[in-house]
Amino acid sequence: MNVNPHPRAAQKRRTRKAIVDAAIALLARGETPTVNDVATAADVSRRTVYLYFPSFDQLLLDATVGALAQASVDRAIEQASDDGEARVEHLVRALHHVSPEIEKLGRSLIKLTVDGEPPAEGMPRRGYRRVEWIESALSPLRDRLDPKRWNRLVGALAMVIGWEALIVQRDVCGLGAAEGEALSLWAANALVRAALEDERDAGAP
Repeated sequence: MNVNPHPRAAQKRRTRKAIVDAAIALLARGETPTVNDVATAADVSRRTVYLYFPSFDQLLLDATVGALAQASVDRAIEQASDDGEARVEHLVRALHHVSPEIEKLGRSLIKLTVDGEPPAEGMPRRGYRRVEWIESALSPLRDRLDPKRWNRLVGALAMVIGWEALIVQRDVCGLGAAEGEALSLWAANALVRAALEDERDAGAP
């Protein structure tokens, strides 16, 4: 279940993903795509591309970060098999073990999305890929949580996993890489345990 279960929201997330995936595919072929190239590859209009990405630089950065991180994150999650808590730990570690180049791109992407125009009402915001990774990592726990607790856990983990958390650790708390990773692991594990305990308490007679 998505954080926002409304079917139109899910469709918008799929459209945004299709646009980014099209850009990733073009970049992977060594091309320097234009807006028209991406629109054609994603089977959407040029206007739709700009509806989701007011800045074409933002789209290219999003696609580049996704292309560089997707495979390693997917591998990390799947290594933990069907253990939901272990899968979340592997996700956290994978997102911390990024190269300085990827971290720089992540910071640039945040700057573009924060400084730019906010998404139109009802449009998916940045971070959809992070939500998908979190949902994938948590999938073995899906049947153990009711929809409300599932959505709350996904949202809570999105606050402690990702570029923003990494920047807070580095720039605000002054933590080194190992300390930041340990803090993210502690926070993620605490949130997962709290959600499962809440579910158990709710079902107790």
